[in-house]
Amino acid sequence: MSGQGSSQRRVVIIGGGFAGLFAVRALGRAPVHVTLIDKAQHHLFQPLLYQCSTGILSEGKISAPLRDLLRGHRTAEFMLAEVTGIDPERRAVLALRPGGQKIEFGYDYLIVAAGVQQSYFGHDEFARYAPGMKTIEDALVIRRRVFGAFEMAESATDPAERTRWLTFALVGAGPTGVELAGQIREVATKTLRREYRHINPEDARVLLFDGGAAPLAPFGPKLSAKASATLDKLGVEQHMHAIVTGIDATGLSVRAADGTEARYEAGTVLWTAGVAGPPVAAAIAAATGAKQDRAGRIEVGPDLSIPGHPEILVTGDVMSLNKLPGVAEVAMQTGLYAGRKIAHLARDESFDKPFRYRDLGSAAYISRGRAVVSVGKLQFAGFPGWVVWLFIHIGFLTGYRNRLGAVLSWWFAFTRDLRRERTFTTRQVGIVRDVYAPLPASAGAPDAEPRPD
Repeated sequence: MSGQGSSQRRVVIIGGGFAGLFAVRALGRAPVHVTLIDKAQHHLFQPLLYQCSTGILSEGKISAPLRDLLRGHRTAEFMLAEVTGIDPERRAVLALRPGGQKIEFGYDYLIVAAGVQQSYFGHDEFARYAPGMKTIEDALVIRRRVFGAFEMAESATDPAERTRWLTFALVGAGPTGVELAGQIREVATKTLRREYRHINPEDARVLLFDGGAAPLAPFGPKLSAKASATLDKLGVEQHMHAIVTGIDATGLSVRAADGTEARYEAGTVLWTAGVAGPPVAAAIAAATGAKQDRAGRIEVGPDLSIPGHPEILVTGDVMSLNKLPGVAEVAMQTGLYAGRKIAHLARDESFDKPFRYRDLGSAAYISRGRAVVSVGKLQFAGFPGWVVWLFIHIGFLTGYRNRLGAVLSWWFAFTRDLRRERTFTTRQVGIVRDVYAPLPASAGAPDAEPRPD
């Protein structure tokens, strides 16, 4: 497939996250035709996935259809496909359509904004028992496990089984782990406290494990200490200098700093530690000779291009440059830079400015009225940090309807302890687990049964 109009340069963008969308925005008036490819049909605001998984926000409030977002960009189109690699000699992007059919997209310039995936640090077998949180599918799985655990505890007759179902273990004390740990305790102590007859939800234990010395270490020692104190007040049990050595259906094994191992029985184990480049990053690196860092992200030059391939720019979380963090601001700024550079080149104008990142800070929500925010030399914690967090996330949400919907949901959650978005399914929905897998022969039959998860 190719772009419309032979006089226009073809720009293909892999990924509809912040980097991809900001690149589209920067290319709005450039003499190019843009094709945005993503394996999901929506843009997702990942920093609020934990609120989707704990019943505050629906998936619709943290996502927006990519076709709707591109509606005002007449020179841009969206294609639902999963990119599997590229052919740099032919300047073609290789992909799969839903149903598993191969498809290609030609390009003059390529922007790689594919994001990252969960990393289990070489223990992919943990994924079966400890889901990560990178997609809406992940958040809905976690929602089912979190709220389902209370249901299992309610019907359990064995005290040991009941205790196990009321134990939640989280691996990783970065922003996602801290936020999710705080929310599970808030669910147990506020939202669910009067809904059960045979259990006391407030008895739920939340265990937070991390190999480092303190939670939220990148925020600095002051905010890290405040976050730790807040978690203590919420009742989150922190286990630092702890390395997870095994996970199964009933709990996990952990090695402490002194080398001793301990077993923790837990009905729900969630993985909130580590990211890695997706398979397409390795495919692009192999095709272009690009280097990858330890996490599998593609190393780029100061102009975000792959050495030897100035027509290929890598942005966002999948990019490795000067140890920049995988946060939304990096994705936005690299996307804008890549789009502006290509816009200049498409007009046959020179563009030799290197990319420079402006650090606008970090924020983590722990519980109602408690957050930590770092903005340059300014640091906020507790209620002031929570207010700053609110304004930051309202501004980052895509679309006024999502902003208004989030504000209304937050109002009920923060003032009345109501979490309306707690629905979870007990059966797998659909015919195939992955739409990019080949369809079964009986897919079109009216009596086709859903495949198990």
